[in-house]
Amino acid sequence: MKQANLFSLSVFILFWYTTLAISPAPAAAPKAPAAKTPHTPKAAAPSPKPLVPTLPQSPDSPDSVPDDITRILKKAKMFSTLIRLLKTTEIINNVNSQLITAKTGGITILAPDDSAFSNLKAGFLNSLNEGQKIELVQFHILPQFVSSSNFDSLSNPVQTVAGKDPVRLPLNVNALGNSVNISTGVVNATILGVVYSDNKLGIYHVDKVLLPLDFFATSKAPALAPSSLAKAPKSAKENSSEDDQGETKQDQNKSGAVSLVGLGGTKFMSLGIALMAVATMWC
Repeated sequence: MKQANLFSLSVFILFWYTTLAISPAPAAAPKAPAAKTPHTPKAAAPSPKPLVPTLPQSPDSPDSVPDDITRILKKAKMFSTLIRLLKTTEIINNVNSQLITAKTGGITILAPDDSAFSNLKAGFLNSLNEGQKIELVQFHILPQFVSSSNFDSLSNPVQTVAGKDPVRLPLNVNALGNSVNISTGVVNATILGVVYSDNKLGIYHVDKVLLPLDFFATSKAPALAPSSLAKAPKSAKENSSEDDQGETKQDQNKSGAVSLVGLGGTKFMSLGIALMAVATMWC
């Protein structure tokens, strides 16, 4: 009996072992696909920091180029003198036309406010002739668009519509930190803020009128002229006096020599007459 039970147990163990060895191992669970890391777009390079702040009263910049600069300046309510000069010199017509037709380039206007004009010497604007008024307005206009962050890229002297002459019309821009200063050789001005800016037109508020150097350089020339002219007659007179003295001395020498010859001839003549008289007496 015990042997039969032992045999049955052995058969069971053998059957269980065989079944366990033959049965395939459970399939491994499929690996979960790796989660894709979301693509992070590259951060755009920060735009250059404006060197000139935007003024609170600045009009909104439209998408298109404006066709009337006076409308922009009027909206700022502090440039009535500049508007009058732009109209009386008729430069406003040329500037507006250029903005409409220009495909590249643009214009930058450095706009002094009314208080800047009032700080000029009394009667200064009225003392200018028409040509000087035109040059004064042109000196405040750059024939290119300069954004509020690009003033440090300008090369000095900066060209204006009035010209680029480092002797007569110097205009130097110095951008340091958040300050932009302008020097003309007569005044040092500062850009206070942006009045208007788009891709074609930039108008910037300056605290002083930019006076061209040639307005004052030419006024010094007449002061030097009298002194140089005064020396010329004096020098000529001195030379003439010396020449007259030299000729007088020469005449005196000549007259002295002639008189000496005359006296010598008289003596010889008198001696000859005396000898003839003695010879006659002896004869």
